[in-house]
Amino acid sequence: MPHILFGRSKELEIEITEYLDLVNQGALTFKRDLKRYVQKDFELFEESLTDIKKIENNADEHQKDIKYKLYKYMLIPESRADVLNIIEEIDTITDLAKEVIYEISIEKPVIPTGLESDFLELVENSAEAVDMLVKCVRAFFEEISQVNDYVNKVHFYEHQADKNEERLKRKIFSDQCEEIEIAYKLQLRYFIEEIAALSDQAEMVSEDVSVAAVKRRI
Repeated sequence: MPHILFGRSKELEIEITEYLDLVNQGALTFKRDLKRYVQKDFELFEESLTDIKKIENNADEHQKDIKYKLYKYMLIPESRADVLNIIEEIDTITDLAKEVIYEISIEKPVIPTGLESDFLELVENSAEAVDMLVKCVRAFFEEISQVNDYVNKVHFYEHQADKNEERLKRKIFSDQCEEIEIAYKLQLRYFIEEIAALSDQAEMVSEDVSVAAVKRRI
């Protein structure tokens, strides 16, 4: 992480690195838990339910510490707002991942067998978008020339997730699923949109990182 941003603050560097590790863990846990649910491994899904909550709580604590240390150590005040904005926006991804997992545990939507592979692909692409975002943010601090490469990868996975989302919705509201009651179709649509929202949020944050990187080069 360049000293031009944080001076000699190893403490702040470590805090941000650990925070990004937690965001990445949140995406991996999100993918693991939804895979278990879609594949109807409900017992294991419920057993590991609190994992995402612990990650979210730890991420929130790191975020608070980062905010304090940003004002204490940051060398360039005009960059502080950009870094703070990135940290706050990326935190919503972990919050959303936890919310989706818990809402599924509460509502227990029935995933039709014929749609399992489509659901798993949507989950995979949304999680990959978050993974690329984490790499993008790391690059912003450590190797700024690589930021645009990771931004493009976030866009790619977000676009794939969009296609997954549309395909699932079309199938649910087609003759293929005519035996499913409309209330259950609407419930499935809600969860499809919430899963896809992770990739949407990742794309939004990556665009902010891209702008911040341009400002740092000027």
